[in-house]
Amino acid sequence: MMDEPILHPVAHARTAPDRVAYLMAESGEAVTYRQLDERANAGARLIRSLGVGRGDGIAVMMDNSARYLEVIWAAERIGVYCTCLSSKLTAEEAEYIIRDGDCRLLIASHGVAAVATALLPRIGDLARSMCDGVVPGYGSWEAARDRHDTGPLADPEPGSIMLYSSGTTGQPKGIRQPLPAGPFPAPPSAVVALGRALYGFAEDMVYLSPAPLYHAAPLRWSMAVQQIGGTVVVMERFDAEAALEAIERFRVTHAQWVPTHFVRLLRLPEAVRARYDHSSLRAVWHAAAPCPGPVKRAMIDWWGPIVHEYYAGSEGNGFCAISATEWLERPGSVGRNLVSRTHICDDNGEALPVGSEGTVFFEGNVVYAYYKDAAKTAEATNRHGWTTLGDVGRLDEAGYLYLTDRKNFTIISGGVNIYPAEIENLLVTHPAVADVAVIGAPHDEMGEEVVAVVQPVDPAGAGPALAAELLAFARDHLSHVKVPRRIDFRDTLPRHDTGKLYKRLLHDEYRAGR
Repeated sequence: MMDEPILHPVAHARTAPDRVAYLMAESGEAVTYRQLDERANAGARLIRSLGVGRGDGIAVMMDNSARYLEVIWAAERIGVYCTCLSSKLTAEEAEYIIRDGDCRLLIASHGVAAVATALLPRIGDLARSMCDGVVPGYGSWEAARDRHDTGPLADPEPGSIMLYSSGTTGQPKGIRQPLPAGPFPAPPSAVVALGRALYGFAEDMVYLSPAPLYHAAPLRWSMAVQQIGGTVVVMERFDAEAALEAIERFRVTHAQWVPTHFVRLLRLPEAVRARYDHSSLRAVWHAAAPCPGPVKRAMIDWWGPIVHEYYAGSEGNGFCAISATEWLERPGSVGRNLVSRTHICDDNGEALPVGSEGTVFFEGNVVYAYYKDAAKTAEATNRHGWTTLGDVGRLDEAGYLYLTDRKNFTIISGGVNIYPAEIENLLVTHPAVADVAVIGAPHDEMGEEVVAVVQPVDPAGAGPALAAELLAFARDHLSHVKVPRRIDFRDTLPRHDTGKLYKRLLHDEYRAGR
């Protein structure tokens, strides 16, 4: 029996050194597998020279820089935990994660220079480096890297990515798994197997990453593509028409999206959408946030039955997936669990019958704990040892999961449970609505009242007339109890680049002083 081929960029650097490992969609910079391997080797030596060793943590806070994947693969070969921070964090938020993750080094990019500078008095005891330019207090990553040997390390050790939940309902929670055992390179991630089974991953694939690389899904899928030996096309920033242009120009075969991307793609004029060839696409998939049914159906109508979906979390405790064909048969479902068993439980953590609505729990697969936070771990675990991401849903008789909303976002008005996602999924389909968040605002009589916070397509159109139009639209499609009692307008909503909405900020604002 022949040995299985090694699935890792170091192997592709030997067998296909001139193949492009990744390229930047806007600048056109292309990095081959040979270049990626050499820069990762030099970068690994640089990280070690800064006093970081096996089991230590480093923080990466970068925009979608051409150095991002290079830094990640450098850390991955020296047995360290690499914690990826959102490029949108404030200095206070970034410091919390850096300290909580026990990071000894911060690698930033010039794109986050303002926050990196504001961090200096907070993390003056940490080693620091910056890509794409420097500011006082940071050394140049590229200049320091180029002083190190680019040859293979004599003693490589597999490292790991340490991810934090996005903190939409509180402080971010770190998920740290044990470092991979055994020699370097470690076996390919589970994402590789899922990519092959669900989306036809192969060496000739060209994967478009339109989202920030610091988020779990874009990072893990990009790394899986490079373990396979494909090419990653990184968008420096998302623009709907630029994404279509990149699909055509680079003959993209695969891509992962969030529903917000779909909404913006569909809002392009028909003539613009028809201008670009998307025939190279073999499979696309979306995750990270609920996708309104009409949006999903419109994408399938446009791109064909290649629009897949999955539901999972950074915790890795479950992975539900559904194909376009299955979704058309079961609209609204996020699929069946492929790696563990799904349970719907009551408030006591006990399993409910098929069709009942309750908290979604996963049994089996990965056993995890939130780093240095036993209370948060206990809160997410029931007496059976099953774990939850905090979502509410139901299962049908065939085991397909349907999500209702986040448990923490449930509105209780007059004793009735109201799930904001259903209302949001309707209102966002109105042509005058660019984005919407539905929350429960305090109400003296009802406990909470339903408030829709709307970002209009045309800010000048915000006002009583549009509010009345949206309320009438809601009444035509929703039961009386679900219709918002109030429409408030905002220029923008606090939404993460990955598509997740920071409802916590709106909740806090509407409850201020109560």
